Amino acid sequence: MADGEEVLFVYVTAADAAEAGRIGRALVEEGLAACVNLPAPHTAIYRWEGAVAEEPEQALIAKTTAARFDELVRRVRALSSYELPCIVALPAVAGDAAFLAWVGMQVRLPPSG
Repeated sequence: MADGEEVLFVYVTAADAAEAGRIGRALVEEGLAACVNLPAPHTAIYRWEGAVAEEPEQALIAKTTAARFDELVRRVRALSSYELPCIVALPAVAGDAAFLAWVGMQVRLPPSG
């Protein structure tokens, strides 16, 4: 995949559509994601600090490579208003070779030097 690079779909939660858009745009502009999708807003029901909470939330799905994942995590944490955003990577176990190669090309690490 993508010249030997593992392609990941990274699911991230954000407080609202504006925050998700800001995070998604930064990830693409900075070469940490080839593409980011913003599905419809949803409701999150979760346990936090001993209580069950229910809040509107927005997710984003970033396509990246395993090589860029740690940097993507650091950037999401820096941009997120959440104390603990959900950042979960799922491997692309199969896919169109041309698409997977495109993802790898978009997020290729810059040459060191």
